[in-house]
Amino acid sequence: MDSEDDMQDALCGTSDGDYYEKIGEEDYDSDLMPTDDDMDEDDESDYGFDDNAADDLQPGFRRPQSNYTILSEKEIRQRQEEAVTTVETVLSISKAEAGTLLRHFKWSVSKVNDEWFADEERVRMVVGLLENPAANVGLDNKELTCGICFELYSREKMKAAICGHFFCDLCWTGYSHTAISDGLGCLTLRCPDPSCGAAVREDMVLSLVSEEDRAKYTRYLLRSYVEDNRKTKWCPGPGCEYAVEFVPGSGPYDVVCKCGNNFCWNCLEEAHRPVDCDTVAKWILKNCAESENMNWILANSKPCPKCKRPIEKNQGCMHITCTPPCKFEFCWLCLGAWTEHGERTGGFYACNRYEAAKQEGVYDESERRREMAKNSLERYTHYYERWATNESSRAKALSDLQQMQAIQIEKLSDRQCQPVSQLKFVTEAWLQIVECRRVLKWTYAYGYYLPENEDAKRQFFEYLQGEAEAGLERLHQCAEKDLQVYLEGDSPQSSFNDFRTKLAGLTSVTRTYFENLVRALENGLADVGNAKAQSVKSSGSSKASASSKGRGGRQKIGSSRSGSSRTVDDNGHWYCDSCTYANAISTTACAMCHRSRI
Repeated sequence: MDSEDDMQDALCGTSDGDYYEKIGEEDYDSDLMPTDDDMDEDDESDYGFDDNAADDLQPGFRRPQSNYTILSEKEIRQRQEEAVTTVETVLSISKAEAGTLLRHFKWSVSKVNDEWFADEERVRMVVGLLENPAANVGLDNKELTCGICFELYSREKMKAAICGHFFCDLCWTGYSHTAISDGLGCLTLRCPDPSCGAAVREDMVLSLVSEEDRAKYTRYLLRSYVEDNRKTKWCPGPGCEYAVEFVPGSGPYDVVCKCGNNFCWNCLEEAHRPVDCDTVAKWILKNCAESENMNWILANSKPCPKCKRPIEKNQGCMHITCTPPCKFEFCWLCLGAWTEHGERTGGFYACNRYEAAKQEGVYDESERRREMAKNSLERYTHYYERWATNESSRAKALSDLQQMQAIQIEKLSDRQCQPVSQLKFVTEAWLQIVECRRVLKWTYAYGYYLPENEDAKRQFFEYLQGEAEAGLERLHQCAEKDLQVYLEGDSPQSSFNDFRTKLAGLTSVTRTYFENLVRALENGLADVGNAKAQSVKSSGSSKASASSKGRGGRQKIGSSRSGSSRTVDDNGHWYCDSCTYANAISTTACAMCHRSRI
């Protein structure tokens, strides 16, 4: 592959056939910046890296989402009120009864209507809404006995639910306070009488309890709309009070909350597309599990023959002395007592006994286990280090993006005499970097759990991953280092437009690489099987073609071979099969990814 300088020269060259060079400043916004119509047309196929990442920091870049809605607490309460009003109107019941029904049926208006009109009497009995209230029972008595403390109280100090079972205000308050302290169960509170199942309405509870308990009850009421609804979940971001309503089966689970948190709606872990939730759960568990510690101990230590404590040998001779109080002295190789060793057994740096026993296969099983543990540990370390490195790189890129948006974009605008609106390509490049780092990080978890016996899939995966990572590194270097020349310059530089073309081109190519990678992983690398079938089919077609040519002479001329690298457009460009870059017809290799023209 050519050097980075060669690649930059190719991108920033002055060839008349260069596709990106023909895009002027006026065309940049219309061609490279997608319009709303373009976004709608590509909504199903485009992975949308920069769109999701832009939501993280720049709400102005947000593309309308069709599969989820971010709800604030105010919007949740509004939805609750609308649902209560609808049920109240349709069923001709009180507002309090409508709220009780909705909480029982998990805020599903359609479920309430269906069940109510199917069997109103059964619904009333199950929910605790008595059809014939008994609230007038005991009104003629001046004093009533509380059913909990069995004290006599005046009628004014007694209260009853719709069932007519009277209890004193103090007992009602204590009963309600205990229910609220226990959690969300207070929303389905029933009459304290053990034989009664009448519901205690919301307005009654709120009139009995303290201001603190009233606030808790109201909060539980808000939470119930989210936590009882299978389509709605709270954002897991620290301190975030937004909820997300999602339409299952409508697309990927990646969600960008208004608080900036990017997470998976299905498992509530950080966004991890294209890796599935089960793989993420296994990977996170493995990173936290003690099993890797045991693997390290098994691979890098041996147990003391006497006390069995693990001992690591990182230098020195084969004479090992266990730590107090054991203090047993033994040979590291054969684990025999050192009193039986010396010059006659090979000295301090060898052991004849071990070599002889090894030839006889005495240590085969232990060595095999240690070797397996070592290989497993090395494999896990390989993937984990790259997973963690890309996470730290993403965090750094996110910090650089925030710095760019807050300070450097204005500085670049002043130094290069360019309006900020013409510098969006810099922000888009950083958004692309942030998102691609996240995707690349999770591909290492995918690679760790990819079966080792599927060599074809592994090779295809590593090829796609390597191409995407190489493209990302080129983009990251351009945005991080090449940009500094224009930030530190004292006056506008004529090469800035070339830099614009280069950075925009690298952003587009990197997006293409990662779209291919994401698509392949989400399809389970099914292209490998298709490629094999196509290869067999092509082989058979070639043989048949050769046979036909042998029988009938020369083939007819006029049919052209398909393939984008062999197709030349009206402007004299051919398009790379790998990265779709438009190259001048005179070139024999792609200027972006250096792939040879087929």
